[in-house]
Amino acid sequence: MPHIGRACPYNLGKMAVSTTHGRRIGTVRDETSLISKLVTLVAVVVPPLGVAAVGWGLWGIALHPIDIVLFVALYVACGLGITVGYHRLFSHKSFKATPTVRGTLAVLGAMTIQGPLTQWVTDHRKHHAHSDDDGDPHSPHVGRNGSHGRIVGLWWSHMGWLFRTKGMERGEQWGRDLYGDTLIRRIDRLYMVWVALSVGIPFAVGYAVRGNVMAGVEAMIWAGLIRIFLFQHATWCINSVCHTFGRRTYRTADHSRNVWLLALPSFGEAWHNNHHAFPGSAVHGVDRRQIDISGWVIGALERLGLAWDVKRMGPGRLAARRETPA
Repeated sequence: MPHIGRACPYNLGKMAVSTTHGRRIGTVRDETSLISKLVTLVAVVVPPLGVAAVGWGLWGIALHPIDIVLFVALYVACGLGITVGYHRLFSHKSFKATPTVRGTLAVLGAMTIQGPLTQWVTDHRKHHAHSDDDGDPHSPHVGRNGSHGRIVGLWWSHMGWLFRTKGMERGEQWGRDLYGDTLIRRIDRLYMVWVALSVGIPFAVGYAVRGNVMAGVEAMIWAGLIRIFLFQHATWCINSVCHTFGRRTYRTADHSRNVWLLALPSFGEAWHNNHHAFPGSAVHGVDRRQIDISGWVIGALERLGLAWDVKRMGPGRLAARRETPA
């Protein structure tokens, strides 16, 4: 049985009023040191800037226009496979889609090399059922006290959990609907094919456009390996940064927060407090000036007749859970 005040796996939300480790955290703002915030800012900003700086220095030598085009195209397409597909469609069932859209999103999500769909979804559903409490696969807070504990918690939620608890929750309790889906099971069985395509496609296009093997390797490095590296860290930052720093707009029973700096590279996933307050919503950027590319894509699919039953939060539900002004 789930904890009292926590939803079952298929509701995937929690009551607004709850306590964790004896504390009412729905209206409590955790105090974090300025140094910790600066370290996190550096960790988020410096890697992509470093890659950009290296690219600038290598332009025309080991970086060419086709590499940039492939990088952007695959970062967006595969990233949306995670945010629109793995997360909002398959994990939370926030909208319905045609089999073609479902299959395409599942394959694109697999090409980020974040694991087979059933593994990703079952981990994520358990995270929501036990967010920042015992049983959460990647909380930065459970059992972490003091500055040292906070640093260890950030590491654990960002990458450490990948070596200990990732993929351990693939049971019927968390993924019964997906295990019974023939299309999803077939795509999962071909996971290594999608991994190979993730690096093979940029190699093939680079080779075809520029006509030599080294051009293919160059494209594979930039639009394959580096693209995978950057999007994986954008995703992991949602687990770590967005459960530690940022703004709480809505009451939740966990530490989820909104971090505007990550909204663009994560395609709207960084409105994480919004998401934990309304996990069934297909739109995470529920307030003004909140960029949510994934929500826009779902809206476009809806207008094209490729998606339907899109769940959105009305003004009344937003107002009932609001903690701070928009």
